[in-house]
Amino acid sequence: MGSSMNSSNLSILQHLSNKTSISNSSKLFRITCKRHAATCWAYTNQSKQESIARTSPADYNVEFQTLESCKLGISRYPDFEYNAKGGLGSGTGRKEEGAETDDVVLVAFDFATLYIPPLTAATTKFLGLPLPPFLKIDIVPEFLQGSINRTSGKVDLQFRSKFWFSIGSIYKAPPLVVETTLTSEQSKGTTRSGSGQRMDEQGRCKLVGVAVVDPISDILMNSFLGLPTECIAYLNAKISLAPV
Repeated sequence: MGSSMNSSNLSILQHLSNKTSISNSSKLFRITCKRHAATCWAYTNQSKQESIARTSPADYNVEFQTLESCKLGISRYPDFEYNAKGGLGSGTGRKEEGAETDDVVLVAFDFATLYIPPLTAATTKFLGLPLPPFLKIDIVPEFLQGSINRTSGKVDLQFRSKFWFSIGSIYKAPPLVVETTLTSEQSKGTTRSGSGQRMDEQGRCKLVGVAVVDPISDILMNSFLGLPTECIAYLNAKISLAPV
């Protein structure tokens, strides 16, 4: 009987342990998704757009250009003045499936064509002065996709990129991963917020996005930037949609 009781108790304890484990895993998943809501949405939206791409031809060729007079800010530091002129990318657009009108176009850019100028002494100023020589921050986009309303000019683009900080050949930090929605509307975080501007008739717009930057495996950068922290980007851009 004692053996039976021990076996029964063990079974109950194992069941409770599994239940607790499942509950903790579920809680962790919810926290992770909440913290990285942009990522969860982006990959879901990416799958949706890839599905549309496989089942229907493109309706538009899309061109994306970055312009001057942009700003980037991180942590408690004043914003960088950033000239992003020369950035570009190309992609395709498709009418939103099942929509009552063809105003909304789903766009997906080929990340292999995406280029955004690095932050250097030639492109960036901090407190009115150029960045120090040899200091460089490379921006390597990984995806850019979302929706454009051709009538209202509203733009929402999910953006993911790695920022590589280096000082000449003597120091290169692990990349900072930035994920956000670049929007023509309002973007608001805990400590940072900003408003964009919708596309005009020439396709010009101002996109803004707030993102959480997580710590990396570099104590110096974590301490210097106060990671985790928020960053914000103000990006002047021009978007062109040409019917195929």
